[in-house]
Amino acid sequence: MSPQNLAGKSILITGASSGIGRATAKLLAAHGARLVVAARSFDKLESLAREIDAVPVACDVTSLDSVRKTVAAALQHFGKIDALFANAGLYLSGDVADGSPGDWSQLIDVNVKGVMNSVHSVLPGMLARGTGDILICSSISGHQAIHWEPVYSASKHAVQSFVHGLRRQLLAKGIRVGAVAPGMVLNELWGIHDEEEINRRAELGEGLRSTDVAEAVLFMLTRPSNVTIRDLVMLPRAQDL
Repeated sequence: MSPQNLAGKSILITGASSGIGRATAKLLAAHGARLVVAARSFDKLESLAREIDAVPVACDVTSLDSVRKTVAAALQHFGKIDALFANAGLYLSGDVADGSPGDWSQLIDVNVKGVMNSVHSVLPGMLARGTGDILICSSISGHQAIHWEPVYSASKHAVQSFVHGLRRQLLAKGIRVGAVAPGMVLNELWGIHDEEEINRRAELGEGLRSTDVAEAVLFMLTRPSNVTIRDLVMLPRAQDL
């Protein structure tokens, strides 16, 4: 079977204002997708939306009401949501003994609760139509516990369990579920903003570009309808994990 064409498909991307979400929005738009881009940073969203002709919606994924309003906006504009890329996330590293439980709670709310809120909100429409793609941004930290980021690892392990269980619930419903799990990504989430530094470190194999992950997302969404990629793990060439 041939790869699927994204032209005309309606896709919701959370965490779209920067990093992987922004790069993915640009790439999917270039392939003809109609996008609703969501994040808390509405100023950045507006700039992106003008660039790629997308619908920007301010959204806090930790609030179910906010996510439902975002989904309603997508349905108002496009009538359906063909795919969700649940990408919004926070990152924390450091020793547990020195950590802040308040910061941990916020991270869990965004990385885990935010994913569940987003999925729960798009499911009714997908189930009614008997088709759809749910793709979640996970991490290599969801596949192994990394000692310098144990709380972040815990959140991504939760995401992986959710993806695997959700996929099995929906496999007979026409809805594909998968996760892309990158290693080190050279972007704002890890405090890296300088394009020259990003390119230098990418060439050394020390990290992935956001665009590298976006291309993996495009690959997963365009597989023939009989193919589900449950997990796509991608690492920088030189990452020792």
